[in-house]
Amino acid sequence: MDYLDCLFCKRVLDQEYDQARSDDYAVCFEPLNPVTPGHLLVVSRVHLETPVSSPYITGKMMERAAQIIVRLNVDANVITPHGPAATQTVRHCHLHIVPRHTGDGLALPWTGQGA
Repeated sequence: MDYLDCLFCKRVLDQEYDQARSDDYAVCFEPLNPVTPGHLLVVSRVHLETPVSSPYITGKMMERAAQIIVRLNVDANVITPHGPAATQTVRHCHLHIVPRHTGDGLALPWTGQGA
């Protein structure tokens, strides 16, 4: 995929992100279809197709996500999709910050929770 066709690259180039939550390595914005209130994406500033494309930048993105979670003062899942089978629908490295609350009804398949 060419970065000019990438939805996330377009948002970075057009500066359509939260400036206060972004840094030299990553930008932050809300996804089109949040799964919980406060759901955010942390997206690499440069076009990387997957998290393994640059472990260094992916690490910096995780650091940014951790800083955002601390500021939000919430429990959260941090989810990093890698490939189509792992639900990566946009071929651009990104992390999901999914704020969680007891009884929020969002079940993760590996925990055995009921919705």
